[in-house]
Amino acid sequence: MLTEVTATRYVTPLREGGSLPGIVEADDDGTYVAKFHGAGQGRKALIAEIISGELARRLDLPVPDLALITIDPLIARAEPDEEVQELLKASAGRNLAMDFLPRALGYDPLTHGIDPRLAGRILFFDAFVGNVDRSWRNPNMLLWHREPYLIDHGATLIFHHNWARTPAPTKPYDASDHVMAHAHPDLAAADTDLAPRLTPALLTEAIDLVPDEWLTDEPGFTGPQHVRDAYLNHLSARAADRSWLPEVTP
Repeated sequence: MLTEVTATRYVTPLREGGSLPGIVEADDDGTYVAKFHGAGQGRKALIAEIISGELARRLDLPVPDLALITIDPLIARAEPDEEVQELLKASAGRNLAMDFLPRALGYDPLTHGIDPRLAGRILFFDAFVGNVDRSWRNPNMLLWHREPYLIDHGATLIFHHNWARTPAPTKPYDASDHVMAHAHPDLAAADTDLAPRLTPALLTEAIDLVPDEWLTDEPGFTGPQHVRDAYLNHLSARAADRSWLPEVTP
């Protein structure tokens, strides 16, 4: 189970993200970056954040801790920005939160080196979940205490935006624009280490963390468990047939 907290104060929006995430304080005295189901990308971005983020954690990749955060629309009354007010009102109930990393710096591939083995593991993971949003222009990585952290996985699992087309034909992941492509990623070592760990049990652990209410009313499905089974079937098939592994120049 993910930790569950309740928002007590909306601090400030983070306008770098298209879904308008915000920094919030919660009743456990923690500070979080919250992403809202009422944003334009909707609940599927939050589902992708949980499944991919928790898969990354189970593969020993560095990610901030995730939590579910309950939003009471009443906290919008103290927010002067009308866009934020509307977002908070539209996001009543459970949303996604990730641990705020104070004083973290954005990862710059031109100035920050990275170990080839870690680079290979990051590239393997992104290829597996189909991450289209970790380019050298927008790495979606932070440096905290000089260690890299992977963030923003809402653009992964793009197959769930059109279930009718799944399972889609498997083709190699396009790594030409990936931030790790020129970091000499040891993809062979990553495949040897990580592929055997992508078991149905591990995939199920991550999928089961998604709240039922985010999986209801999905067209073509009878209920949340039916949707969970579809995620498991798709990801298990990718784990078994890794023709999606990208080609990288040594």
